Amino acid sequence: SLLDGVPNALPALLKAYRMTQKAAAVGFDWQRPGDVMAKIHEEVHELEVEVEGMKGDPSPEARAEMGDVLFVMANLARHLGVEPETALQSSNEKFQRRFGHIEAAARADGRQVKDLTLEEMDRLWQEAKASE
Repeated sequence: SLLDGVPNALPALLKAYRMTQKAAAVGFDWQRPGDVMAKIHEEVHELEVEVEGMKGDPSPEARAEMGDVLFVMANLARHLGVEPETALQSSNEKFQRRFGHIEAAARADGRQVKDLTLEEMDRLWQEAKASE
């Protein structure tokens, strides 16, 4: 298979990106990023349906739909020329910085993060975001 050249050891997001590169090279691809966005909306809707019916742990169907959303997101990244692992790592670092601001503000006030209200945490998040 054309996809056999994609190493199984790759992180799943990068593997999805590389598989869609290989498929696109032989013409199995959407024409425009907007077409991929439409597919994302479709997959998110299917996930919403599964989530609405959840009563506890995610069902196999919900897990599958979540995977489909992530797979199509990797495909969109390829269409946009964005390497998804790098983009996600950047977002992880941004989250860590902003959450660190929340933690530091709580400590400065003699509190723990778990004792803050969601509104307080959101205000501190927005503070961190504005300072970047």
